[in-house]
Amino acid sequence: MSTVNTMRAVGQQVLGGPEVLEAVEVAKPAPRANEILIRVRAAGLNPTDWKHRQTGGFLGEPPFVLGWDVSGVVEAVGVGVARFKAGDEVFGMLSYPWGHGSHAEYVAAPARGFVHKPAAVDHVQAGALPLVSLTAWQALVENAELRPGQRVLIHAAAGGVGHVAVQIAKAHGAYVIGTASAGKHDFLRELGADEVIDYRETDFTEAVKDVDVVLDTLGGDNAVSSLRVLRPGGVVISILPIGGAEFHEEAERLGVRAVRMLVDADRADLQAVADLVEAGKLRATIAGTFPLAGAAEAHALGDTGRTTGKLVLTVD
Repeated sequence: MSTVNTMRAVGQQVLGGPEVLEAVEVAKPAPRANEILIRVRAAGLNPTDWKHRQTGGFLGEPPFVLGWDVSGVVEAVGVGVARFKAGDEVFGMLSYPWGHGSHAEYVAAPARGFVHKPAAVDHVQAGALPLVSLTAWQALVENAELRPGQRVLIHAAAGGVGHVAVQIAKAHGAYVIGTASAGKHDFLRELGADEVIDYRETDFTEAVKDVDVVLDTLGGDNAVSSLRVLRPGGVVISILPIGGAEFHEEAERLGVRAVRMLVDADRADLQAVADLVEAGKLRATIAGTFPLAGAAEAHALGDTGRTTGKLVLTVD
């Protein structure tokens, strides 16, 4: 049991599989100027969590505590914070990638990365949304400048980012095409997808043409191939900002745009997401919830790459 100056968290001392995750006692943070201290009620899991667990990614060698999604209750505010007070329910994303650490009882974070939790949803819903919804919003609305009537192709459309992107695209009046295994097609149609492609049976480059925007969540050859289904002037937004020069070279040859991006914590974008949630136009599908002590089990499920929607850690 944690003391007043410590807290429970899910940490790791070495890189590896889910088995390297362990319950740890760490110092309870204190909010600095312009920060809020949040008692975490729910924290989403994302593919970036298992990738960092395995490889260290941006963070290098452990020890570290992972997690970027947060929904919870403000415990205290730092000097200069005027927007929030103790007791406020908030949700948001820690600064990516360096602000990790939400898989714990408490987290201190910049106040500008948070907004009030939509009253229409609980902490599990709110904790599932920040990273995936900000990724989808920044890809489609900011970088692609999505407009009503445009044709959008979303890869891995039943995944965490994908199923949120389908809803955001539909909310902006787009015609949405999604790729997913056959068993997930009904799910995507319920979210509003206009066409669904079974990537196991069909080559999307032969099934889709004249697309305005592609959201690539897979990277590599998929990003390059996606350029070939665009209309002139169209854009592929890849949320995996790694890879060779071929992506940009092929885009230039075809007269289309190629963009690689990383998600960024942003209050204005998050408020736009919260407004969609309040309007009933955006909801996370929860693939499973786990207590902090079940983090390894959640990571093992995430490692399969076959979950529909989001996995969430809950903190009592």
